[in-house]
Amino acid sequence: MASKLLRAVILGPPGSGKGTVCQRIAQSFGLQHLSSGHFLRENIKANTEVGDMAKQYIEKGLLVPDHVITRVMMSELENRRGQHWLLDGFPRTLVQAEALDKICELDLVITLNIPFETLKDRLSRRWIHPPSGRVYNLDFNPPHVHGFDDITGEPLVQQEDDKPEAVAARLRQYKDVAKPVIELYKSRGVLHQFSGTETNKIWPYVYTLFSNKITPIQSKEAY
Repeated sequence: MASKLLRAVILGPPGSGKGTVCQRIAQSFGLQHLSSGHFLRENIKANTEVGDMAKQYIEKGLLVPDHVITRVMMSELENRRGQHWLLDGFPRTLVQAEALDKICELDLVITLNIPFETLKDRLSRRWIHPPSGRVYNLDFNPPHVHGFDDITGEPLVQQEDDKPEAVAARLRQYKDVAKPVIELYKSRGVLHQFSGTETNKIWPYVYTLFSNKITPIQSKEAY
């Protein structure tokens, strides 16, 4: 059952719990969790050409454009041709989805539909350690010491675009861009949508979906 390579993508707006779901899938099924945000941070830290390009946009508060993020992700995926993987944060746009099409066919695409009020609450409770990208939520995984990173002790920040007034605009922007991507995968019969307000309630359905495609290495009872 696991002989065919499994290629999966998780889509969802900011605060939808994509990262948590991806970590659980990676642990349960042995898929590599490939986060576009992580690879961008690595490239910026290493001062690569593409990292320097991305940094210029991020410092201005702009979204990293398709051609930059696509270049980062294509080179990472080229290095993982013989592996099972799970993409998080890519493809965000139709242009990115078309670039991905050129190198592989996806087996599963999951989209998380979380109510606006839930997202607004989650994001307003989210604090970040910028150098590492570690994310804390005051409700689910608060830092040991309020306002400080558990590992380095450095101060945490709340991103401007996680503040309530910015969340509505971010969600509108996400929906506009994601809609054609979701429609594309829906038309191919690989899209699965999960709705809810709690990751723990969505997780058993996600686990069952993956179990039908690949043998678990860790039982879901571990959670």
